Amino acid sequence: MSPPGGANPPRGEIHQKVKGVASCHLPQSDMRIIIQKFGGTSVRSREDRVKAVAKIIKAKKSGYDPVVVVSAMGRLGEPYATDTLIQAMKEAAGGDMNAREQDMVMACGEILSAAVVASMLEAQGYAARALTGAQAGIYTDGRFGSAALLKPDPERLRTLLSEGIIPVVAGFQGVTRDGEITTLGRGGSDTSAVILGVMLRAEMTEIYTDVDGIMTADPALLPEARVLSGVSYAEVFQMADNGAKVIHPKAVELAMRGNIPLVVRNTFNEKPGTRISNYNDEGLGDVLVSVAHHANRAQITVDLKRPGEEAAVLQQLALQGISIDLINIFPEKMVFTIDQGLLGQAQDALDGMQTLYTLRRGCCKISAIGSAMHGVPGVTARIMQALAREGIAVLQSADSHMHISCLVDDSQTRAALRALHKEFHLELV
Repeated sequence: MSPPGGANPPRGEIHQKVKGVASCHLPQSDMRIIIQKFGGTSVRSREDRVKAVAKIIKAKKSGYDPVVVVSAMGRLGEPYATDTLIQAMKEAAGGDMNAREQDMVMACGEILSAAVVASMLEAQGYAARALTGAQAGIYTDGRFGSAALLKPDPERLRTLLSEGIIPVVAGFQGVTRDGEITTLGRGGSDTSAVILGVMLRAEMTEIYTDVDGIMTADPALLPEARVLSGVSYAEVFQMADNGAKVIHPKAVELAMRGNIPLVVRNTFNEKPGTRISNYNDEGLGDVLVSVAHHANRAQITVDLKRPGEEAAVLQQLALQGISIDLINIFPEKMVFTIDQGLLGQAQDALDGMQTLYTLRRGCCKISAIGSAMHGVPGVTARIMQALAREGIAVLQSADSHMHISCLVDDSQTRAALRALHKEFHLELV
């Protein structure tokens, strides 16, 4: 997926350029609406939920009309976690469920979270109403497990807000026009929050999590990584699309189309977080804003012996639902990477075509990201020199106006991230 080009539309309008979302023209609101989305780590325990509710009340006292979006509570093994519910249903069914029933089960965790958070707000004297995605007016097509958004209906939310009631919406879910419950796929709660922000013409959408904001690198691998105060939609899109676990690319794309600022904040402190908007106004000290990594990549090199063979290979992989990542095509060979978990399917497809190929497992894609690199000579040279100084071999590379990606052996991931982070002074910006 790549970020759309062109100017941003007026706030409150979602273009059909965003796949699966119909145009939605809404009147300007005189309310100061803010969307507050709380992820699973923010609603996991009662103590966590108390902190989340305090953020909602603070927004209300500050003159905002908050609309809250919540994820499911807990992780696999905990009683109300989505993965726990799915596991129980699969055990009951003696195997996999069909997609429709699975979506019904997957929607339960968020509904429970919404009811709990709404009840906590009521207990503190604030009128609140828990809503399913359907009750909030989030309409989708009928692709269970990965539904695409259709034209939303904001009327019920607007009515609740006009009555001073705080809507608490179950994230990750919607409904078809004939009443079928659907889920929005990976990153669905972020997507729910952004679509509500666009449909209600909110001043901003806050994404609350357990980190202080978007960072220059994964702090689990680089303790010296720091929080960015500001970053552009396009830059954070590239970060998310290249492996950084910040916010789902689909949610960023929707926010960019609707021109709704995003703020990523920590539920558990008062730090300002990272603001995502049209422009990176942080004042860059160097060309990059971050280095991201995408692990568990497999590299496949195909020997091309027949005219049109590369097109046939790509078509066959597409039919298997296998997405290509890095790709380089030459007259005699084609080199590309895929998710290593799909390697068996890819091998079956290639073997069925009697194609000659070689494999390299255990790779990681390292991506240097920043809008300021466009048109600046020598950025690729600096990347290659920094990696070479650490003895890191580059197995493959690709670039665009905003990122340069290099494939390295997985064992060298940390060293490669540190080399680029240091080379471009990201810890000092």
